[in-house]
Amino acid sequence: MKNKIKKSPLALAILCLLIEEPMHPYRMQQLIKERGKDEVINVRYRTSIYQTIDRLHRDRAIVIQEKKQNEGRPDLVIYEVTEEGREAAYEWIREMLSTPKQEFLEFPAAISFVALLTPEDVREQLEKRILALEKALAHIEKQMELATSRGIPRLFLLEVEYQRTVSLAELKWVQSTIQDIQDEKLKWDWEWLREISLYLTSKEEPLN
Repeated sequence: MKNKIKKSPLALAILCLLIEEPMHPYRMQQLIKERGKDEVINVRYRTSIYQTIDRLHRDRAIVIQEKKQNEGRPDLVIYEVTEEGREAAYEWIREMLSTPKQEFLEFPAAISFVALLTPEDVREQLEKRILALEKALAHIEKQMELATSRGIPRLFLLEVEYQRTVSLAELKWVQSTIQDIQDEKLKWDWEWLREISLYLTSKEEPLN
């Protein structure tokens, strides 16, 4: 039976780096940050990299190529990708590109329960989100300008382009929602919510 390698964005990054060349975990972490991949892949904690490497090693997606002495410190373990790991990386890239995945993010979850807050409170929180989105977009634009000035081809900036597009779309939606609250096109209170709840309950079909 073919071994099933557990997929994750970080596992994909590690496999792709090892497809380039064998390297040790610290070098992987360096390259992920140097290339700006930490903007789309969570490497906030170094332990997560080592845990993912250990799992890939157990799943036979990578193997230890050699161990190098490190001047009184633990040996540097150099990993290389296996044929199974290489095939998995290509398969994951194709699947992630072609198949939308339902991701359970915090923002949509919070949106689904905004009725518990007052319209004024919701507007205030969304205005804070606009400031955060504008700050994130400024950071993205700075990245794009810096990369362009360095002559980095667009091929290596596609994920940044995607982030900018998604952030701009979210910013536009948040701004329009705030405007609708201000214009009272979108409004609610507890009395209205009770009426709607009773109405929707009366429309529910009885369970057989």
